Amino acid sequence: MKPMRVIQSVACFALVLALAACGFQLQGRQVLPPVLEQVRLEVADRQSEFTRALRATLAASGATLVEAPAAGAEVRILQDEMTERVLSVDARNIPTDYELTYRVEIQVRAQQRELLAPESFELSRIYSFDERRQLAKDREKEILREALARDLASVVTRRLSTLQ
Repeated sequence: MKPMRVIQSVACFALVLALAACGFQLQGRQVLPPVLEQVRLEVADRQSEFTRALRATLAASGATLVEAPAAGAEVRILQDEMTERVLSVDARNIPTDYELTYRVEIQVRAQQRELLAPESFELSRIYSFDERRQLAKDREKEILREALARDLASVVTRRLSTLQ
């Protein structure tokens, strides 16, 4: 019985070592540069899904969100839009597949200099539609919108973590 336990322990240790060696890292908090310790968000729509998700992601990464214009860095969201496009229709000309696309454009300035020129980020997802399940499909669309906003906020935060 003991040799089996030793083999299991060695196998577990080898797996952990292999994961550490390949650079695997759990997704989560991004380490932001010191210039982004205090961040002011300049946005047109303070309640958009992306803005709320970006606030949460920045706060989880250790940034302090401030309202004062002169404090820290300023992240400007120049564009924040969700579009929906019909991909396919059935024989009765009723849409069956849609593509949701979330696009944002951001710019970062700090201490009278531009850290990040206006840069666009875009994610899209495809979902099917069935008119017989209207309520469920509407809810699925809302869940996809929120997921796209969260994923896009993560992408933007990872990009911000590379700034100097």
